[in-house]
Amino acid sequence: MVAKVTRWRPDVVVVDLEDAVAAAEKESARAGGIEAAEAVATGPSGLTVLVRVNPRGSRWFEDDLAAVAGSGVQGVVLPKYESVDDALAVREALPGTSVLLAGLETARGVAQCRELLGAAADVDAAYFGAEDYIVDVGGSRTAAGAEVLHARSEVLLAARLGGVAPVDQAVMEVNDDDRFVVDAEAGRSIGYTGKICVHPRQVALAHQVFAPSPADVEHARAVLVMAQEKGVGLVDGRMTDEVHVRWARQVLARVQDESGGS
Repeated sequence: MVAKVTRWRPDVVVVDLEDAVAAAEKESARAGGIEAAEAVATGPSGLTVLVRVNPRGSRWFEDDLAAVAGSGVQGVVLPKYESVDDALAVREALPGTSVLLAGLETARGVAQCRELLGAAADVDAAYFGAEDYIVDVGGSRTAAGAEVLHARSEVLLAARLGGVAPVDQAVMEVNDDDRFVVDAEAGRSIGYTGKICVHPRQVALAHQVFAPSPADVEHARAVLVMAQEKGVGLVDGRMTDEVHVRWARQVLARVQDESGGS
């Protein structure tokens, strides 16, 4: 499966050594998983490949980090992130250029998310893990998602304040494309810029939702033209001022990012 992942063109690939692997299989999964991850990471695809290690405090954590550090994989996903020391332990074990994607997916992690995503932690990106979070607080997941909206928003806000890239929650119903799209649109509407995909079919859906639409790009360009000519005015019948100019620049910057700066 790892070898085939390039065909779906995800932005980042994560090989999971944590929840996806039973305790008895951890050692063999580490060896095989990191070997497969390294083959993709160092291959011609140009994909960023990360390994989700087991949480700090587990008996596998240090060996997981050592194996990643000795490979060509670009970094790690740190699950159940609850202490800045967890992030610092990762940084100490890995090369300085390594990517660190941290998972805020427990009650303690969400409650402390501003500190955990602050400058001292040196985290590159963070995801909100709704499934683990709702189990930790004793709730139940629903399609509407009201039960995790507060935590989901807290993580987004902390990421923005910390200058950390925010990655939205997973949708586990892998055959329900409509549910994925609705959930992704909700995440995008509160500020998330990407989403965890747990099945290859979800990758194209995530690109569809999080990439600026042609209509967004056209409107953004019109806003910038109006701003140059008038400063404040109407665009497509909507009053437009400086805040909309900032939005337009964000949209066009995302287009540049996705096209390699062209």
